[in-house]
Amino acid sequence: MPGHEPNSPFADEVVAGVLAHMNGDHADDSLVICKALGDRPDATAAVMTGFDDRVAIFDATVPEGVVEMRFDWDRPIKDRTDVRMAVVAMFRDAQARLGITPA
Repeated sequence: MPGHEPNSPFADEVVAGVLAHMNGDHADDSLVICKALGDRPDATAAVMTGFDDRVAIFDATVPEGVVEMRFDWDRPIKDRTDVRMAVVAMFRDAQARLGITPA
C-alpha cells in the first residue's frame, strides 16, 4: 500500500485515514513543514505520502520537480493519537523557524 512503510506498526486503515486527513484538511500545513524543516523555501506544494513509527514522509513540489522528504518524529510513535501530536509539534516547529505566528 502506498504510504505504508515496510514493517510499519500501523494498520492500512490508520495510514489511509491519517494521509486523507493531512492531504485533505492540512495541505498548507504540510507545505509549511517542507519549506522549513526540509530547507526548501521554494516549495509550492506538499503532500504527506506515508509514515511509520520513525518518520513522516512528504513529497514536495519544488522548481526542479517533486522531491521526497523524510522527517524524524520528535517522540516515540505508537498509535494514531501519537501521530497527531507529533505532526502538530512538527508544524509548530516549522512555523517558528519561518517566523509564522500561530493563528
